Amino acid sequence: MNEVTMPRSGPVAREIYAALRQRIMAAQLMPGTAISEVQFSEQLGVSRTPVREVFRRLADEGLLRIVPQVGTFVAPIQLRAVYDSQFVRETLECRTIVLAAGNMSIQAADDLQDFLTLQKRAIRDNDLEKFFDADDRMHTYLIGLGGYPAIWELIQGVKAQLDRVRYLSLESGDWLNRIFDQHEMIVSRVIEADTTGAEAAMREHLQSVFLTIEKLAENRPELFEGNMGTSTTPISTS
Repeated sequence: MNEVTMPRSGPVAREIYAALRQRIMAAQLMPGTAISEVQFSEQLGVSRTPVREVFRRLADEGLLRIVPQVGTFVAPIQLRAVYDSQFVRETLECRTIVLAAGNMSIQAADDLQDFLTLQKRAIRDNDLEKFFDADDRMHTYLIGLGGYPAIWELIQGVKAQLDRVRYLSLESGDWLNRIFDQHEMIVSRVIEADTTGAEAAMREHLQSVFLTIEKLAENRPELFEGNMGTSTTPISTS
């Protein structure tokens, strides 16, 4: 088991939760990896109680699988959950991007260009965390520009399995550049107040993950569980 480090301030359970969850989301702990409550407790110098609490919480989120009398393992990515969260995200973001394009201003255009600049720098520096942060911030901003800022919190609450696919898609070397090109197209359409074009660009962006999932599921079937259901609507990582 890889070592987990965390800051030594604030409630212990919250720190453990944030550190372990991030490692699972970023595929630093891959599906199927066994993790030990005892080892975590000893490594972090804490009692088993907060670790047990964190394990149960992550199990409730579908990120860990606790097998009685056997052990605790990083859960496989639930394809059905990926599909469901994509349905929510595409429905909401394709609607709010139309509203955002209708609410453009000079300041909003400058802000959106700033997000692209941050993403471009992150790609140059190969800093994945900064790219993902700028990515999420841009989507959050666009939803707020559409007049419904609380919707991003709703999306955040359902896209954990989707985000795991997003990190795994880095196995495709050109992924960041492709996503950035899509972001440029979205921003361009929004700045031009092209509501139809903005919606089309956002939908294409959010559907682009399907090819990634197909490749991953074919090459690494052990990472996934379940199926995508019967709908033919594609799904997204970003």
